[in-house]
Amino acid sequence: MKICGPKLSLCGLIVSVWGIVQLVLMGVFYYIHSVALIEDLPEFEYENPEQFYTNVNNAYNQNAFNCWIAACIYVFTLILSGQQFYANSRSSTA
Repeated sequence: MKICGPKLSLCGLIVSVWGIVQLVLMGVFYYIHSVALIEDLPEFEYENPEQFYTNVNNAYNQNAFNCWIAACIYVFTLILSGQQFYANSRSSTA
């Protein structure tokens, strides 16, 4: 069943692959607590250094999981685009 054309399905394939690569890498960098990404963490109040470190660690881990969840959604988009690309290529050769 065709939902989209060959050009849109190819575009979906390319964007999905790029999204998966980028989000998996960002998730890894959040997971290892990259200092370059600290500006993307939410701001919060803290009363002592231990609470600050706990909040920062939790925020890094939450952002890492969010990136990996978004990468999984891109995997679904990749599968759908791949199926559409295959369906369009089969119908044009028949």
